[in-house]
Amino acid sequence: MKEIKAYIQPHKLSDVVMALRDIPGMTGISVCEVKGFGRSRAANAKHKIIDGLIAYIPMAKIEIMCADKIVDTIVAEIRKNAFTGLRGDGKIYVSEIIAAVRISTGESGNEAI
Repeated sequence: MKEIKAYIQPHKLSDVVMALRDIPGMTGISVCEVKGFGRSRAANAKHKIIDGLIAYIPMAKIEIMCADKIVDTIVAEIRKNAFTGLRGDGKIYVSEIIAAVRISTGESGNEAI
């Protein structure tokens, strides 16, 4: 099992989610609004949030737990649909999941995702 975290531009969220919905074996997705900054420290960002002396950029964070066999497909769809060609399009991270348990049924492993 894998966890995919993607940080993307908020205006690309609908495009990405619509593409992900059609992937066979896709079990679910979590989305949250986040703020942060990368190498440029949001210095020249058009849509930055100022909090005290720190400038942040608003981003959308996507979290997906999935079977190993569809990771490459998910990553490719996120990259394709989040791409604008501009600096700050975002990042995608893939991590190993050690365990998963469905609270309502007690199922574990791949059956829990």
